[in-house]
Amino acid sequence: QVQLVESGGGLVQPGGSLRLSCAASGSIFNIAVMGWYRQAPGKQREFVATIPNGRSINYADSVKGRFTISRDNAKNTVYLQMNNLKPEDTAVYYCNMVGRDYESRFFNSWGQGTQVKVSS
Repeated sequence: QVQLVESGGGLVQPGGSLRLSCAASGSIFNIAVMGWYRQAPGKQREFVATIPNGRSINYADSVKGRFTISRDNAKNTVYLQMNNLKPEDTAVYYCNMVGRDYESRFFNSWGQGTQVKVSS
């Protein structure tokens, strides 16, 4: 079983920055896609960014130019650098990883979520 642990959320003023991290542990052979999603109060979970292994990165239009996703395959970790944060970025942020373990079993795992609040 692959488990994801997130860190880095918090309270920040508009225009500020935060960096989220998400580390995976378990019997991991390959992580094909790492990504971030978010869920604001009263809304459905939405896509933020994904970084496939060896393919182009994708961002939601609402975060393009402000957020940067990156990954460290040696550490099975994905990051989300968030700059110029806006109140509408307030949400619980979830990381997601899709891949295979050493027994060739597919996994699609989610983190527990980390709260980001942008407010003055």
